[in-house]
Amino acid sequence: MKLLLDENLSRRIVPLITSSYPGSSQVALLGLERASDTALWSYARQHNFIIVTKDSDFVDLSTLYGPPPKVILLKTGNQSWQITAQILIDRQELLESALIAANAGCVDLY
Repeated sequence: MKLLLDENLSRRIVPLITSSYPGSSQVALLGLERASDTALWSYARQHNFIIVTKDSDFVDLSTLYGPPPKVILLKTGNQSWQITAQILIDRQELLESALIAANAGCVDLY
């Protein structure tokens, strides 16, 4: 699974998760920090990313257009970027199970 972190998530997360999620990135690292949600949606679709966000707008786009891309909606509250990275790493198996095996379009991650 390759994750695309929304701009509301720190780019410092990427180096911590790449061993678990090879090829992952963050929108600012790709020069997309000012892109609209629909532009990010299209980019993620074209490049086989799963969007990770705290923004429910991507859930709305998933409802409207359907996957791909798939969406992980973080509902973990205001955590440090280190804790957010650890949550993604610790829940990798759960996320893979839901997004790949069960073919869910969106997953809420608490």
